[in-house]
Amino acid sequence: MADSVEFWFDPSCPWAWMTSRWVDEVAEHRDLDVTWNVMSLAVLNEDKDVSDDYRAFFPRALKYTRLVTAAKERHGQEVVKRLYDALGTRIHPGGSTDPDEVIPAALAEAGLPADLAAYADSDEYDEQMRASHFEGIDRVGQDVGTPVIAVNDVAFFGPVISPAPKGEQALTLWDGVVAAAAYDGFFELKRSRTRGPSFA
Repeated sequence: MADSVEFWFDPSCPWAWMTSRWVDEVAEHRDLDVTWNVMSLAVLNEDKDVSDDYRAFFPRALKYTRLVTAAKERHGQEVVKRLYDALGTRIHPGGSTDPDEVIPAALAEAGLPADLAAYADSDEYDEQMRASHFEGIDRVGQDVGTPVIAVNDVAFFGPVISPAPKGEQALTLWDGVVAAAAYDGFFELKRSRTRGPSFA
């Protein structure tokens, strides 16, 4: 029987991107039924005291979360991962910071209508975007970020990894993280980051 996995991501977050590549790797070797959901760093931090540089990033990030939400609402859950992959490939390993370039190209790659791009600047589906965000964040608490993963209803933040492991190493990490998170009294395991996201 497949393990039920839910994954909440902000398309702009490089750490969520790394973790999503790890989950993809694990899914090639394990029976996982993965549902991909939007969360928003802009919503997560809207009432927090963050640096001006970090806050300046939120309008661009919000465009991507709005776009993915609109795609889901108008074309179904099955397009979410396809669009996330197309966006993330351009934003992260591709290094593009211009939504006006990223969005049309990603929509074309995902086989979605070009006119969906207008929803990147629309609040029409903000209620659904915020509901998806809080569905994930409420499972783990406010003092975390993206990604949030739930495996068979056991939810946790992260892991924050770089680079994304491959093969047996990916499976070993998966088993360890899921086992640790499944213990009801387990809350935190952390060390300072010594490297940035590696997309190789």
